[in-house]
Amino acid sequence: MNGHNLRVRAGVLALGAVAAVSAVGAWAADYALERQDMRAQLMPQRYTTLSAEVGAKISRIPIKEGQRFRAGQTLIQLDCTLPSAQLEKARAQQASARNNWEGSQQMAKFNAIGQVELRNSEAEVAKATADVAYLQATINKCQILAPFSGRAGEQKAREQQFVQPGQAILEIVDDSTLELELIVPTRWLSWFKPGHKFQVLIEDTGKTYPVKLDRITAKADPVSQSVKSVAVIDGKFRELMAGMSGTIVLAPPKTSR
Repeated sequence: MNGHNLRVRAGVLALGAVAAVSAVGAWAADYALERQDMRAQLMPQRYTTLSAEVGAKISRIPIKEGQRFRAGQTLIQLDCTLPSAQLEKARAQQASARNNWEGSQQMAKFNAIGQVELRNSEAEVAKATADVAYLQATINKCQILAPFSGRAGEQKAREQQFVQPGQAILEIVDDSTLELELIVPTRWLSWFKPGHKFQVLIEDTGKTYPVKLDRITAKADPVSQSVKSVAVIDGKFRELMAGMSGTIVLAPPKTSR
């Protein structure tokens, strides 16, 4: 092979190398544009504020802020002395109405009472039974049970304080699973699917934790071409709690391009 051919082949190889470097550089630049650092805050999977359903004085709140509780445990006890007394009265009236109705039934067999009086005595039993059921339901609302297991949050009312129906008393959270909300481009949905694993750096602890995508919301934002996703901390870490924040670094995998 003469010198001219060697120079031509070397030039072709050089051009190929430049093209390859340019392609890698373009991919890296595009990849850097796709890479996103997202702020994230830990949120409990379930949380709510327990409120009074009846007007009453708070008799006892056995759970303290930060303490754990089990589902079905009594968290708030209201003073229902008055409706309890009314219930006893209603039960006595119910028994009296039932006796009258049974007596009217016996008298009706001998045509000693009219059908109107008989139906009225039966209606009195139904009315007394409804009064008993209403007061029993009211008393049941005086004991507020935990709808799920978790921890007590902020206490918004104190013992011996009178509360009105709908007034907030105690915040509770289920921190058995901590969630993270993040916004990602819709073009990522070809690879960003439930079960995808990544990591989050929590500033409060200075540590990195494993995260797993749990679900993607059903509607995308057409303006920003993005969609909200929810991930969960993949594991149990006692030092983590709701409200802590950190950073998630996400980028499309090379195989997706």
